[in-house]
Amino acid sequence: MKNLLSVLKISVPDKIFIKDPETSVLGKKIIEHSILLINEIGFEAFTFKKLGTKIGSNESSIYRYFESKYKLLLYLSSWYWAWLEYQLVIETFSISNANEKLVKAIEVVTSTVKEDDNFIHINKSLLHKIIINESSKSFLTKEVDADNKDGYFEVYKRIITRISTMILDVNKKYPFALSLASTLIEGSLHQHYLKEHFPLITNSETKDTPTNFFIHLVKNTIK
Repeated sequence: MKNLLSVLKISVPDKIFIKDPETSVLGKKIIEHSILLINEIGFEAFTFKKLGTKIGSNESSIYRYFESKYKLLLYLSSWYWAWLEYQLVIETFSISNANEKLVKAIEVVTSTVKEDDNFIHINKSLLHKIIINESSKSFLTKEVDADNKDGYFEVYKRIITRISTMILDVNKKYPFALSLASTLIEGSLHQHYLKEHFPLITNSETKDTPTNFFIHLVKNTIK
């Protein structure tokens, strides 16, 4: 089942990009090096001009794929959530016990991302760091409602819905499944951020993930 990822294409809402970067060598290069550069200098300092210099291409060539760096960040965020959704489906597919399936789901969405041989042009561990540090900038905007209407956040919302369904499979009477699922997703990113930058205000140690905390939180909330 895990080999399924090697033949699957991660789908990102097509309104986010002008040309699908997965369809060309240059497009994949743009994605690969945008991850490296954003991780290196941060999203605020990141520009298409700097990216063009990194990949040895004109700035205008990048605009053929994305109309702005904001749309590029939306693409990276959507790609990450779609990839994580595949991980979630694969890891929980064969688990029939509802409690065990929910625990595995929590492990998947709260663990530190490790590299694998799939999608080699995308450094998934660095992309995870970008999601932790930068992804909120893709929706904390004045345009969020219009962007949501255009379907930019469909993948993000879908993974939350999947987890809320797993919560309800454990306790059908729990009335706040969506709120708990979204808290799990966003809370995990926040705990990873605290572990990296403010370690004195989290119980997640340097080498740990917030997984045990969220398993404890979810189990005790819905019992």
